[in-house]
Amino acid sequence: MADTVADPAQAPAAVRHVEETMGTVFSLDVRGGEPAAVRAALDEAVAGLHRVDEVFSTYREDSQIARLQRGEVTVAECDPEVAEVLELAAEAERLSDGWFSTSYQGRLDPTGIVKGWAVERAARRLSAVPGVCGVSVNGGGDVQLLGAPGAQRPWRVGVSDPLRPGGLAAVVSAAGVDELSVATSGTAERGAHILDPRTGHSAVTDLVAVTVVGPRLTWADCWATAAFAMGSREGLAWLESLPDVEALLITAGDEVRCTGGLAARLG
Repeated sequence: MADTVADPAQAPAAVRHVEETMGTVFSLDVRGGEPAAVRAALDEAVAGLHRVDEVFSTYREDSQIARLQRGEVTVAECDPEVAEVLELAAEAERLSDGWFSTSYQGRLDPTGIVKGWAVERAARRLSAVPGVCGVSVNGGGDVQLLGAPGAQRPWRVGVSDPLRPGGLAAVVSAAGVDELSVATSGTAERGAHILDPRTGHSAVTDLVAVTVVGPRLTWADCWATAAFAMGSREGLAWLESLPDVEALLITAGDEVRCTGGLAARLG
C-alpha cells in the first residue's frame, strides 16, 4: 500500500477525485490546468476505469474476458484494449521467464496486469490536458506519477511496512524524473493471493512484500508480482537485471533487501 504526498508550498491548484471500481479504490490527483477541462478529463478517466472493469473482470459473466475464456468470442471480436493487454502480458511472461503469467491451469486471468495498465492509462490521459503540470493516480496502493505537483518539491510516495501496521518501510521520491511508478505485491493486504505460475497454487516464498519502482506502472506491477513468486534471492537478482527498475524486498523474517540504485530514489 502506498500514499502520495505533495508539498503544499507554491503548489498549483489541485483537482482530486476518489472512485471505487475493480474491487478497489482509485485516487486521482491533478495539478494545474483549467479546472473545468481537468474535471471533464477526470470524468473520462473514471469512465475508462469502469469500462476496464466491464471488459476485463473475471467475476462478471458478461465481461469480454469471461466470454473469451468460454470461447464465445475471439480476441479480434473484443475491444482493441483486450489485444493490447494480452500482448503486454505475453511480453511480461517472456521477460520474467514465465514467473508472471495470465494463464493458470488453462484459465485466462489478466488481473495481474490490468490494474497497473489501467492506472497508467488514466494518468496519461489526465496529463494530456493543457496546463496540467502533475498527475498522481493511485489504484489500490499502486501509483503512477507524471510531472510534479509544484515547483519546489516532487511527488513522494510512502510505502507501507507490511510487518508494522501504520508504519512506513520507505518513502520514494520522484525528484528529477518526469514519470515514476510504485507497485507493491505481498500478503499484508489480501493474504496469500499471488500464484506460482508453475503450480497454479499460492506462491510459497520467504517474502511478505516486494515494492518495485520504475517509469511505468504497467511493468512495475508485473515485476512486483513475478519477483514475489520467485522469492528473495532469485527475485532480487532478476530485478537487478532489469533496466530502469529499483526494488525493495521484505522477508517474513524482517530482512530488507534492496536493488543497488534504490537509495537514489528515496527521500
